[in-house]
Amino acid sequence: MHIETFKAHFQPVKDARQSAKITYPLFDVLFGTLCSVIAGARGWFEIREYLLGQHEWFVEQGMFEEGIPVDDTIARIISSIKPELFQACFIEWMQSVHQLTDGELVAIDGKTLRGSYSREDRNATIHMVSAYSSANKLVLGQVKTDSKSNEITAIPELLKMLDLRGALVSIDAMGCQTKIANAIMTQGGDYFLAVKGNQSKLAKAVKSAFSAQRAADLEGDKLKIDVHHGRIESRRSYVFDADVLEGDFSRWKGLKTIVMVESFRAEKGKSVQLSHRYYISSKEMDEEQVANAAREHWGIESMHWMLDVSMQEDACQIYKDNAAANLACLRHMSLNMLRAEPTKLSIVGKQRRCWMKTAHLEKVLMAGISSMVKN
Repeated sequence: MHIETFKAHFQPVKDARQSAKITYPLFDVLFGTLCSVIAGARGWFEIREYLLGQHEWFVEQGMFEEGIPVDDTIARIISSIKPELFQACFIEWMQSVHQLTDGELVAIDGKTLRGSYSREDRNATIHMVSAYSSANKLVLGQVKTDSKSNEITAIPELLKMLDLRGALVSIDAMGCQTKIANAIMTQGGDYFLAVKGNQSKLAKAVKSAFSAQRAADLEGDKLKIDVHHGRIESRRSYVFDADVLEGDFSRWKGLKTIVMVESFRAEKGKSVQLSHRYYISSKEMDEEQVANAAREHWGIESMHWMLDVSMQEDACQIYKDNAAANLACLRHMSLNMLRAEPTKLSIVGKQRRCWMKTAHLEKVLMAGISSMVKN
């Protein structure tokens, strides 16, 4: 199963315990917890239950030869791992698995772990910022922040860890910052940033540039119409060279393109909705390319939805020390592996099979670990 390959990628993760007092090796507990999360375990009790139920299989892999630790021991060991180092190992693994292709979209967005709020010391909930490959449905990496307001500072740290050569990086309006645009280009990528009121001068100039287009009728060859269950939706995209902007925006490194995406929605019994979204980019694109980029960015929202609905992330009440951040990383790893496994089942269906049969767990592990061997 190439478990040694997995171990090699996470070798930098250090054990903080005194070596003379170690009964349960760090890798055994880390790998066992990953397997449990893949199988649908959501807390320390369920993690231990899975390990107990599949103890014979783990012994066959050379693990847990001294038995299965109690819940508190598992919690203490996982909580002691430094999340920065653990997340760096995860990013290195994903870079060995996945090579970004020219123009591939990498969406970056944050998600609050709602159950991570500490009721003892009143600390803020943990906020994870993730990078996501929409085309391949893979989480490429993540970093932890202490609150959503620190997302602006966390994004550059995540970007520094990623090889973005040839990629198009999309971020919502919070990430529309000159430092973030510079960081993306420094890493070899292009940016595609949503523009709103937090950049008031830029937003006003971009909106003004498309005033004539907003006034045009909802007709023409740019209009894309979809009909779903009595709901009519249409979209059209407009792209201008950034030179049309009135004002000095030279501090936006490499700025070449401004974009407006117009969305129209009509549904029986409800008022008509018309909205406009604006973007800036360092890449020259046509209307079809920007429409695809705007649509693909929402793939990261789908990933967040799976974490909440399929893996019950928001319901997880674990928050002490580094536990919440490390479990979030393990959930991302698990979701990547579960999605890579080709069986035609939902994520929950695959988890249930992994819980019942280690043969299916091995298939999911192979889907992730065999990629590391090929690279």
